[in-house]
Amino acid sequence: MTPLPPRLVRVPRTACAFLACAALLAGCGREAPKAPEAAPVEVTVMTVQAKDTPVSYEYVGQTESSHQVQIRARVTGFLDKRVYTEGSAVKAGQVMFQQDPKPYQAQLNAALGALAEQQARLTTANDNLAQVKPLAAANALSQKDLDDATGSQQAAAAAVETAKANVETARLNLGYTTITTPVSGLSSFARVQDGAYVNAENSLLTYVAQLDPIWVNFTLSENDMLSIKDEEAKARLRLPAKGEYVVEVVLADGSVFPEKGKITFANADYNPQTGSFLLRATIPNPNGNLRPGVFVRARVLGAVRLNAILVPQQAVLQGAKGHFVVVVDKDSKAQIRGVQVGPWYGNDWFITEGLKPGEVVVTDGVARLAPGMPVKVAQAGAAPTPAEAPANTGNTEKKK
Repeated sequence: MTPLPPRLVRVPRTACAFLACAALLAGCGREAPKAPEAAPVEVTVMTVQAKDTPVSYEYVGQTESSHQVQIRARVTGFLDKRVYTEGSAVKAGQVMFQQDPKPYQAQLNAALGALAEQQARLTTANDNLAQVKPLAAANALSQKDLDDATGSQQAAAAAVETAKANVETARLNLGYTTITTPVSGLSSFARVQDGAYVNAENSLLTYVAQLDPIWVNFTLSENDMLSIKDEEAKARLRLPAKGEYVVEVVLADGSVFPEKGKITFANADYNPQTGSFLLRATIPNPNGNLRPGVFVRARVLGAVRLNAILVPQQAVLQGAKGHFVVVVDKDSKAQIRGVQVGPWYGNDWFITEGLKPGEVVVTDGVARLAPGMPVKVAQAGAAPTPAEAPANTGNTEKKK
């Protein structure tokens, strides 16, 4: 027997509408949960300020004696003794070596004897000429006799002058056996020992290096020079009048030499091998503490960066598109700001583009922030003054 099909139940339209409304009301009664708002991140900030800031530039330099002389033997002979103490400070005119003077004393004596002989001949020639002149005037003697007497007298006078020159030469050679230093400074070791025979091949006996003042030589690269000129042309940098820079010397341990100097020489020639120009600073060194040949850092002072903006180094980060900082907008939210950085200044960066005076930059807590996050200022600061940061950078390589 075939089963009957199920009976179709027809639902009135009013009932369908009611069920739809009930379902809608049920859905409206359960609102979707909202995401909790992020808590503000506590950060330290600073307000950007623009001010004229003195800057410096540091270069690797090497000290050099301002007057180093070679102490050489001028005459040959045996070296009797070394008079000075090797490595000691010596004064100008101080005796350093003594050669055997006896051969040169004998030469001087011989020259003095020859001079006396020529002077005696000159006296005879003068007397003879004095007798011949009146006789020749009275025609008692011929003109030839007068000419002969005159020639003998002149030859004798010339011989006397030659003998005097020989005496002077002998006296100089004798004086050269006592070897002195022409400058005050620090002596080197003796290169020829006592008793050695000194000639043209081994005439160099030692050196004396003047220490006060002392020179510091350093080089300025072509790129640095062009960069400084470009910043000066754009009114970002003011250089000292007439190029009167002040130079400090930073020693190997980081301490600063107490005496300051000035740049006294700038080589006009460009060195194509190093791509730089040679500069020289003259530094007072009254106590001789700086020695020649020491590597130091020459810190050049005198330039001023105009309307400079300084930001602590920890506030500047680097990403794929370059350097950036995090600023706090008027709604107290963090925003990323790309900046152009200049050289270092103590523990800060010079910011050349990207920031304006009055803006607020996050200096601590940057790593916890993301764009748009709310922030809570823990401590508000200001840009450091020039006195708070040592001006010991300028062309220092930028850290990544």
